[in-house]
Amino acid sequence: MQQIRLVNGLTRHGEKKKIVFKDLTNVEYVLICHYGSKNGLQVSYYSPFLVISRKKMFIIKHLETKIIIQIISSMSNNPVIDLFDDPSKKFVKVCAPMVRYSKLQFRKLIRMYECDLCFTPMIMADSYVKSAKARAHEFQTDTDDRPLIVQFGANNSSDFVNASNLIIPYCDGVDLNCGCPQRWALNDGYGAQLLKNPEIIKDCVRQLRNHLPANKTISVKLRLLDNHRQSVDLCQQIEAAGVSFITVHGRTVLQKNEAIDQECLKLINESVSVPVILNGDIKSLSNAITMQEYTGCKGMMSARGILHNPGLFAGYQNTPLSAVQNWLNINHTNYLWFHHHLVFMCENLLTKTARNTFNQLRKASDVVSFLEDQLHIPNVLPSNRILGKEPGGTSGAYYENVGINESVSSQPEDIVDSIINLFD
Repeated sequence: MQQIRLVNGLTRHGEKKKIVFKDLTNVEYVLICHYGSKNGLQVSYYSPFLVISRKKMFIIKHLETKIIIQIISSMSNNPVIDLFDDPSKKFVKVCAPMVRYSKLQFRKLIRMYECDLCFTPMIMADSYVKSAKARAHEFQTDTDDRPLIVQFGANNSSDFVNASNLIIPYCDGVDLNCGCPQRWALNDGYGAQLLKNPEIIKDCVRQLRNHLPANKTISVKLRLLDNHRQSVDLCQQIEAAGVSFITVHGRTVLQKNEAIDQECLKLINESVSVPVILNGDIKSLSNAITMQEYTGCKGMMSARGILHNPGLFAGYQNTPLSAVQNWLNINHTNYLWFHHHLVFMCENLLTKTARNTFNQLRKASDVVSFLEDQLHIPNVLPSNRILGKEPGGTSGAYYENVGINESVSSQPEDIVDSIINLFD
């Protein structure tokens, strides 16, 4: 057993479990475990690169069954993979990485309303590695914030691997952003620009797979290419590099408000073995169910929808009053984000006149008092009445076109339109 060094993750194929590993001579083998109702655990081995000698095959075939089970158990002990494998779930309910918004406090809230899996906002990998201040400001979590995927923006495998190694003890997996369409990202080789450089994507995945603990996931979030064939080919290449799952935003880089291409998403899902998460146009639970039934994707990811309605995945058509109550009783550190979220959440809870007044409030104490009066919210956490306006911190150029001190518009749509592309 000491002769085997695991180098790749676990993928699921129905009742089969597949492990790719190398021995100390760097020869790659594939171990496939079958669970049969009659014969129990059966194991088969092969090498895609050479004919295995009889001696080596004898050594591999005589690994004790309990050791093989230990390998499988250690590699599958990941709550993200467990979500995809849970037979009781029709699909995994996922919150998208959203700049400024999918931070710890919002993740706490949506987990109260049946959101299974959360992504952090994108963090610039190079800044995270170089700056202790960036690390402190860009990533906060706690023991209840799981399962959690941290998304990085990187344009080379070195930054991606180094940043991932720093953060991996505090999350369940890391994700590479290959979808951000912002001009600065494209100019600097980040986000959607990586779609034109698939070798960089594959190198990031392969290099990290060689460094990451086997029970952590690696994923890629991307956009569609210009045609279905190219999109499928890219996803298959990324799968072969060793990802645990793929998230696909159903629009191209140039598309903004067009309907997502469900036909292409369905084709991608049918063409890869790893789970696929659909992203785009998830505005209600019934909407998610319909798209899942058509595409077959294992996960449904919402951005705008869940921002406006944190109870989306629990089946609420609009923000439940309890979500506002819970938001006011979560410990916050920044007034701007505290207020912005409430602007989104209260859109359908307040009259137009009340919304206009509420959206222009500048003090936390006024925000809390307004909601206590309008929505009869009781027992608000006292510290949320005295929040300051200092930003929670930024790193890299990712926020360079997002003004920290801008005022909140009278309509939440104005905010969304100004930053929605940052949500990928």
